[in-house]
Amino acid sequence: MPKLSAKTLLSLPPAAYLFLLFALPSLMMLFASFRYPGEYGGLAPWYYLEEGSLSFDLTLENWLRLFESDIYLGLLIKSLFIALLTTAICALMAYPVALTIARARKGRRELLLLLVILPFWSNFLVRIYAWMIIFSPQGAMTIAINELRALFDLAPISLMFSNVAVITCLVYVHLPFMILPLYANLEKHDPRLLDAAQDLGASRSQRFWLITWPQALPGLFAGAVLVFIPSLGIFAIPDLLGGTDGIMIGNVIKQQFVESRDWPFGSVLSLVLTGFTLLLIGLAAHFGRARGSEGKA
Repeated sequence: MPKLSAKTLLSLPPAAYLFLLFALPSLMMLFASFRYPGEYGGLAPWYYLEEGSLSFDLTLENWLRLFESDIYLGLLIKSLFIALLTTAICALMAYPVALTIARARKGRRELLLLLVILPFWSNFLVRIYAWMIIFSPQGAMTIAINELRALFDLAPISLMFSNVAVITCLVYVHLPFMILPLYANLEKHDPRLLDAAQDLGASRSQRFWLITWPQALPGLFAGAVLVFIPSLGIFAIPDLLGGTDGIMIGNVIKQQFVESRDWPFGSVLSLVLTGFTLLLIGLAAHFGRARGSEGKA
């Protein structure tokens, strides 16, 4: 029996985890996408016996249905845009916060990190309900914005059940997932590199773009993945804050599985969403490796 290397042994648990909780469920959904929905929901039998012979009852109708209407592809593109916008806003907001924490004194740094993770101490839905109160027509934010608009003779607006409310809450919920990887990366930077660049005459912007930015890319890409993936498939926030205008592809998938009980078509939408997510993550990883190679060169 061949001996397994230490590297192989260490990779077995995560490989088994990915197979059991990602690859195997994806294969099950792929098979379900070619089946018919059951009479009372779920999945119909995929084979039957007829006159002693075995027949298979599979179909391509669920995949063809995806391309028969522009609604589903339009919702997918809209969800991709919202997820990318959420990721970009989180990156812009998280970088100065992470840099401030990384350069703070040790005692103050621990306090700042505690403030970053403090929202995790409360329930996810409780935080969404808090934003529902803020965005309500009687909320202080809505009243203040409409009073300001009234000064310019503009019609009042409603923040509730809009894309603005959805994106704002998505940024609020996922911002810590961008701050923490960036902080973990920035905290390891050697300040002597910046001092050396300054001694050689580099300006503040040159020190940032030539030294700090290339080193921060791994943390930025890690945070982008942690923000983008849940933002793309989320359904609770669009359900509660988006209404009909803020619906995303995750809401349609939930509807197919829970309300319509059309599991085959729900599997199709889930697989398409997973495929787009893996494609974008692969492109981001390739871009990150390319930039890392340029930085080393």
